[in-house]
Amino acid sequence: MPNCDLLIIGSGPAAWSCALTARQRDLSVVVAAAESSTGWLQKAERIDNYPGMPAVSGKEMLRVFRRQAEEAGAQVIPHLARQIQPMGDIYMTLCGNDIIESRAVVLAMGAARPRLLPGEEELIGQGVSWCGTCDGMFFRGKDVAVLSAWHGGIEEAEFLSRLCAKVDYYTMARHDLPAEHPFTLRDGKPLSLARENGKITVQTDISAEGYDGVFIFRPAVAPGSLLPGLALEGAFIPVDRRMVTNLPRVYAAGDCTGQPLQIAKAVGEGNIAAISAAEDLA
Repeated sequence: MPNCDLLIIGSGPAAWSCALTARQRDLSVVVAAAESSTGWLQKAERIDNYPGMPAVSGKEMLRVFRRQAEEAGAQVIPHLARQIQPMGDIYMTLCGNDIIESRAVVLAMGAARPRLLPGEEELIGQGVSWCGTCDGMFFRGKDVAVLSAWHGGIEEAEFLSRLCAKVDYYTMARHDLPAEHPFTLRDGKPLSLARENGKITVQTDISAEGYDGVFIFRPAVAPGSLLPGLALEGAFIPVDRRMVTNLPRVYAAGDCTGQPLQIAKAVGEGNIAAISAAEDLA
């Protein structure tokens, strides 16, 4: 049996609206809500254009949305969804270090798109990885670099430190680091990657260093990398009026579906996606 009927990926208005409606339709719901403060709504000091919640901060709005979804029975896991694989009638999603099995998936992770380093995409699977838990074993006893833009990379670097001979940690964006850690902090901001003399060279603004492998961690995953075969139009996911994508029992809602990037639109699309999923799973 799957872990849930519906896995919702995201932590914004579309995700919480979808979770609430899905629970009202008696679906079992898991929300993969990565603990990240990079979303624009989280930083908004005042919002005046959402009905019923005048002069509210983005952080407070999200807190209320989330609490209502949780009180309705949605299970929330604070992990980034990194890869989705269809397995017959089930979708298996890697969230953090766990696999969540669901009958349907709603993509509601917002409009943010990670900016890849020059050379990164060409080297994926050839010494560069976005998942330490998935690929760490291939680098047992070797030297690797971790390039991290958020705190989620710390746990991965600690895991890799138990396997690899050396782990160097580069920060791509400021985030808190533990006082004690099993990896080596390196200065310099990563600028590009290249394969040279059998190694992956990490070029920073102050130096260049070669490694057997490079692991890159960000608080967002590009939709095409998250779910192979998902149709895209530029940076956005095309959907019909039922929020259905080109893949069976995969829906999208909110900013990831395109303009306008408005809270009311995201909430409405989340509601529709949940209703569509409930009808299709019935």
